[in-house]
Amino acid sequence: MTATAIDPERLAGPRKRPGKAPRRVQYRLAPLVLAGVNIVLFGVFFVWPGGLGLAYSFTDYTGIGTANFIGLENYERLFGDPTFYTALTRTLLFAVISVPLMYVMSLSIASLLVSNYVKGKSAAKLVFFFPWLISPIVAGVIWRWMFGESFGFVNYVVTRLGADPLAWQTDPDLALMVVVMAATWGGTAFNMLIFIAALKNVPRAYYEAAEIDGANAWQRFRHITLPSIAPTSFLVILLSSLGAMKEFAMVQSLNSGGPGTSNTFLIQYIYETGFKRADVGYASAVSMILLVILLSIAMLQMWVNRRRAA
Repeated sequence: MTATAIDPERLAGPRKRPGKAPRRVQYRLAPLVLAGVNIVLFGVFFVWPGGLGLAYSFTDYTGIGTANFIGLENYERLFGDPTFYTALTRTLLFAVISVPLMYVMSLSIASLLVSNYVKGKSAAKLVFFFPWLISPIVAGVIWRWMFGESFGFVNYVVTRLGADPLAWQTDPDLALMVVVMAATWGGTAFNMLIFIAALKNVPRAYYEAAEIDGANAWQRFRHITLPSIAPTSFLVILLSSLGAMKEFAMVQSLNSGGPGTSNTFLIQYIYETGFKRADVGYASAVSMILLVILLSIAMLQMWVNRRRAA
């Protein structure tokens, strides 16, 4: 019998390369690094300003100087301020009107753009998505020019048809209607894209089976499309509701909350109180109330969605 030489390196297993971490460490480190960047950004731009606003809400801070602790005086003043309730009511009214309109418009356009019977869908997508590319301030200026009382295009058409010009900027209800139309026009584009993705994921076999059973277009839409895109509908309604409650730039450039203060929303009220009147402490208290309202809306919609899913 011949003796075979035993290689000590083979018994020791594969040699580790110097200076390179094991794969397990790399796989654990990469998610932490990627998530760490988002955590830092979230802390710097959301948590820190939110905590600072909460602290200022208990002070009489004016933007300069020292902030003196005054307890709950800002909140007591807030709940007795009729201007705050007017701004809150107008904001809720705007959200109640604009969110359903935005939902119906975006879903209707998305349904047309995924239909096999519609031509020119690529060009239509660009046209309908164009409002989302415009800055809200620019959009507000455009709608202000269109609905100007003495120089607006809409009143020009109205007078050419023989009617009297409408008070788009001096009548509170008409001014709010213009804001609703502008917000619907600008917010429909993004929701349309979300609905297009959801509608394309509905299995075509469902529609074919329903068509064979004799279901018409409305029955197919009601019993197949709407239940299939229910999670997407919940997301669209939630995002639209939160966006409507935080609307600022477009309204500010459109009518500045006018006429007067009749259409001042909560965000505008916070801006004017904190920056124009230099009452940062009170504006911070209003911001905290708005935060509670937004959280309540989100939790209520999530609760309703869970009840429907169950």
